[in-house]
Amino acid sequence: MAARSLFAPLRFVSLSRVGRATAVPVLKFHTSASPLMGATVEQFNLAKRQLATLKNDPGNMAKLQIYALFKQSTEGQCTSSKPGMLDFVKKAKWDAWKSLGSISQEEARQKYCDLIGSLVTEEGGSAQVVAQAAGSGPTYKDLVVTTEDKITTIMLNRPAKKNAITTELYTDIISALDQAAKDSSVLTVITGAGDFYCSGNDLSNFTKIPEGGIDALAKKSGDLLRNYINAYIDFPKPLVAVVNGPAVGVSVTVLALFDLVYATDRATFHTPFSKLGQSPEGCSSYTFPLIMGPSKASEMLLFNKKLTAAQACDQGLVTEVFPDASFQTEVWNRLKAYAQLPPNSLALSKQLVRSAELERLHAANDAEVARLVERWQSDECMAAIMGFFQGKAKL
Repeated sequence: MAARSLFAPLRFVSLSRVGRATAVPVLKFHTSASPLMGATVEQFNLAKRQLATLKNDPGNMAKLQIYALFKQSTEGQCTSSKPGMLDFVKKAKWDAWKSLGSISQEEARQKYCDLIGSLVTEEGGSAQVVAQAAGSGPTYKDLVVTTEDKITTIMLNRPAKKNAITTELYTDIISALDQAAKDSSVLTVITGAGDFYCSGNDLSNFTKIPEGGIDALAKKSGDLLRNYINAYIDFPKPLVAVVNGPAVGVSVTVLALFDLVYATDRATFHTPFSKLGQSPEGCSSYTFPLIMGPSKASEMLLFNKKLTAAQACDQGLVTEVFPDASFQTEVWNRLKAYAQLPPNSLALSKQLVRSAELERLHAANDAEVARLVERWQSDECMAAIMGFFQGKAKL
């Protein structure tokens, strides 16, 4: 496939053979992965360049999505006349564009970037289609860091793997948080690409046994986890989680270290530690009982209770829940308003609110990591992890 044929003109082989009575399917556009109010023009142009790298034909439905989002991004809402019924290709393209309604050009650019990213990922490439401005800081393999409207957004960008955190990604998030702490932004946001916020630890981390064996792996992993959690504990600016879908494991436990947690109503929160022969982390052994009470915390941390977004909000883990259809718009409008507040006042106020807890949080982190290092070296934990992989292999 020549990638440029996706634009002008688009060629839809099967649509050209559609009969008069055949209806064009209604397109469903992804609405959950919009880490910014909209991708910048530079980011949009990078997505166009990545589109040209696709080797496989993504199919007519994807081409219609690409066409519609491209037109909405560059021209705005569809106002052209509807093509004749017999012009099947033009009618399909018009229907796709028209179905976007009145979404803004900025939001359309973001959805375009998300879609191209998912196609690149399916071919085994990097989904990083939303790039930083040139010279604004480092880029990462599975992480996108952007600063716009005084907000630095750190987006986990492994949608095909439900944004599971690899060893490399742990290191990159630490680096991105350090970068965000020093930049000129007022707020820092963490969110996920695609339909998941984060599925927690990528368990393939446990299959890469170094020369020193399991003991060396456990110690190295413990040191990395300690540094990772410390990056949240010590973060100096307001930190916001925009939970765009299900969250699992460490992505849930660290939420208590954020200053605001906004979630879509289709998000869930799951910490299946005992199921995997492990124990809590992210300071949750201290923060969860403090927030929701000992028995509710035990339901999650000991007995693998999965919470809906509404339940997580009722128990104090989530600040506010929004309908999925309006989640991105409502949240980002609010955050853009918050980012206009005086930055020093926000940072100093956060220090006052958090200062009394810092010593306890660091102590909890150290204790949890020590316990996890023991767990990772245990036969019970390894058996549970192997059982997980065997269960996946049977699917």
